[in-house]
Amino acid sequence: MVAGARSAARRTVPSWPRFPSAAAVAVVLALALVLAVAVVLAVASSSLSPSPSGRLPFSPSRPRRRTRPCPCPRTSTSTSTSTSTSTSTVRPTPSPLPSLHRPLKPAHWVALVSDATQAPGWDMSRTVLERMTAWSPVGIAIVDTELRFVWSNAALERFGGGRAHERVGLRLAEVQPGLDAERIEAQMRKVLESGVPVLDYEHVGRVRSAPYRETAHAMSFTRLEDDHGRPIGVYYTVVDVSERHRARTRLALLDRAGEHIGRTLDVRRTAQELADVVVPALADFVTVDLLDSVLRGAEPGPLGDGSVLLRRIAQQSVHDGVPEAVLEIGAVASYAAGSPPVRALVDGRSWSEPRLDPLSAEWARADPEGRAVPVKALGLHSAMIVPVRARGITLGITTFFRRDRLDPFDAVDLGLAEELVGRAAVCVDNARRYTRERDAALVLQRSLLPRRLPEQDAAEVAVRYRPADELTGLGGDWYDVIPLSGARVALVVGEVAGHGIDGAAAMGRLRTAVRTLADLDLPPDEVLAHLDDMVAKSARQEGAEPGGGSGQTVGARCLYVVHDPVSGRCAMAAAGPFAPALVDPDGTVTFPELPDGPALGVDQQPFEALELDLPEGTVIALHTDGLLAGASREALCRALARPESSLERHAQRVLDTLAPARPTDDVALLLARTRRLPAHRVASWELPADPALVAEARKTTSRQLGTWGLDELAFTTELIVSELVTNAIRHAAGPIRLRLVLERTLTCEVFDGGATAPHLRHPRTTDEGGRGLFLISQFTQRWGTRFLPEGKVIWAEQPLPNLPPDALTAGDPTATEPTVTEPTTVTEPAG
Repeated sequence: MVAGARSAARRTVPSWPRFPSAAAVAVVLALALVLAVAVVLAVASSSLSPSPSGRLPFSPSRPRRRTRPCPCPRTSTSTSTSTSTSTSTVRPTPSPLPSLHRPLKPAHWVALVSDATQAPGWDMSRTVLERMTAWSPVGIAIVDTELRFVWSNAALERFGGGRAHERVGLRLAEVQPGLDAERIEAQMRKVLESGVPVLDYEHVGRVRSAPYRETAHAMSFTRLEDDHGRPIGVYYTVVDVSERHRARTRLALLDRAGEHIGRTLDVRRTAQELADVVVPALADFVTVDLLDSVLRGAEPGPLGDGSVLLRRIAQQSVHDGVPEAVLEIGAVASYAAGSPPVRALVDGRSWSEPRLDPLSAEWARADPEGRAVPVKALGLHSAMIVPVRARGITLGITTFFRRDRLDPFDAVDLGLAEELVGRAAVCVDNARRYTRERDAALVLQRSLLPRRLPEQDAAEVAVRYRPADELTGLGGDWYDVIPLSGARVALVVGEVAGHGIDGAAAMGRLRTAVRTLADLDLPPDEVLAHLDDMVAKSARQEGAEPGGGSGQTVGARCLYVVHDPVSGRCAMAAAGPFAPALVDPDGTVTFPELPDGPALGVDQQPFEALELDLPEGTVIALHTDGLLAGASREALCRALARPESSLERHAQRVLDTLAPARPTDDVALLLARTRRLPAHRVASWELPADPALVAEARKTTSRQLGTWGLDELAFTTELIVSELVTNAIRHAAGPIRLRLVLERTLTCEVFDGGATAPHLRHPRTTDEGGRGLFLISQFTQRWGTRFLPEGKVIWAEQPLPNLPPDALTAGDPTATEPTVTEPTTVTEPAG
């Protein structure tokens, strides 16, 4: 290669070849770069005497001198040098790079000698090559082994840091203090040591030409060597790739938003996920305010131009503790009428202010009566407000602020914010719709299942319910605890086919029917027989169409158990393959041989009941088949046999042990620990069928009430006993028994051998009789008839007054004071 002054024998400069567009750019840059390197090497080797270390001969300690144009003519006599393969032309010429000129002598010459026979194009105009280097859009610089600038082109000046000659002798940190010079110089040292070029090294920072905005640059580094292969410096190129970097950052942020926003169907969590994603990638402080109706799952109503009340749902900051926030999560955010948040909410259009005026931005506090911190003190200098809109409905607003980042929001940032909020808005709206549907389902479920267990003394009860449809919380299984007359209790579990709304509706119909039949005081097998008739009749009338409810009640299963705490008897019957587990007080688990009845509404076969005597403290475990969907009876036995301090903990542990967190079938579990009513709280007497003994029955009743401390109930109880005993003597045959049971109510029962039930009449004023049951219905809480194999029992319950502390222990043989009478306990079948 030959560079220098023109030869004496002028040659015509050939025209510049026409390259393809992409190749032309590559060739131009390559030639310009090679020319720059060649000139610098020539200066180092010819003009400034190479140092022994091989570094470029520039010392920062030498005083810099301004370059002056060389007065020498452009041409001179040429000399030729012979080589083994070719002949090269030597052209003395001034240095083509003014930044390397030193006015050491009146004339400064550099001679570059190279073989040019195999290098087409090097005979082109020197002016063209100079322009290629000077006008290249790519920033080019050369540093020595101490990483100090030796040369740079004009394109590098666009990044700031001064003109090319002002950089000479300076380090990168002195030229661009806003960049991470240590990382960039580490790449240069790596290239100096290894000789391996580094291409497209991307660096993000703030250059002097754009101090308020982060810019990205792609840099490539190549080592320079002398004729002996020793490193003498590094040349590198710089290309501004800020737009490409911002586009890639936006795509990464959108991708992250797709992964992290909307992972749940919770409105509050979704809003917080939006705030977490955009900080600090887009903003320094973000708030999300939604309408109250959105949180309830309702449709937002029309918005006026006045002040709007929103609720702060989420907020996030680059600083711990969110010091910019003047409202707590869940607090009401009130914006004045006409403020930017209200306009964005009402109009549904975004609003932005690149340079926020603190005096006119008091709306950012969101609460005129909140923490008295002026906006200027918060340091917020740029803001954007984007409405949260989905499916044409405005749900709230999202406000973006910048505090630490000096660059303001621009149109690109606003577009990115709108896309992020738009994605989050769809997730928020989905969560809102889910909240509405789930709340409706939960209301339905609560109306169909017991909201709380009734108070009764027959058994300690704990229940657990886990639906298969976790989204709606609805299922087709149910449980119930029904207090019966005579201090008894009915325990029920059942299931229908299907889940969700249809299953819950069918379950609700069956549960209501069971409670109605239980109020008739029927035995368990008769309750199921009547329930079976009802299901079959409904299926015939409604055609068992899907969605009608009857199709899912057909084939339903039910287990009905009645426990009597007075006698300790337990009667049960089942529709379908149901069998409860019995856990004795010593921990032994057994399964009674309960006959399997047919499923409800299938073939209307008779049901059979089973009666057992259970010791006090026996745990009756009733469950649907979903509990054992993934377990066996042996696993159930092991879970039930392990004692717990409370029955509630026992039920929870059994459910967690046997049923998965997301079961494939609904699970209902009911545990009941039986109790026995103390003998001193039950009094009974055998009465002959003699009308003259009615007065004696009243006196005996009054004495027993005095023993229990219930003298306030003496008058009404004597009236009830007189009427019931008189009716038994007049209208029935066989023995008569009077029994008083003191539980949470005072129950008066009269047993006779008759098979007909009395009916309540509403007598006219002229009637001489028929007022007995009417008076009983007025003085009692409830009354009814219970049929037994030997006859019937007519009973009436009265609420108890405020009892003294020792009222329920009065008459106990173990009490300190002796009792007046010792009543005899009379047992009867549990049904």
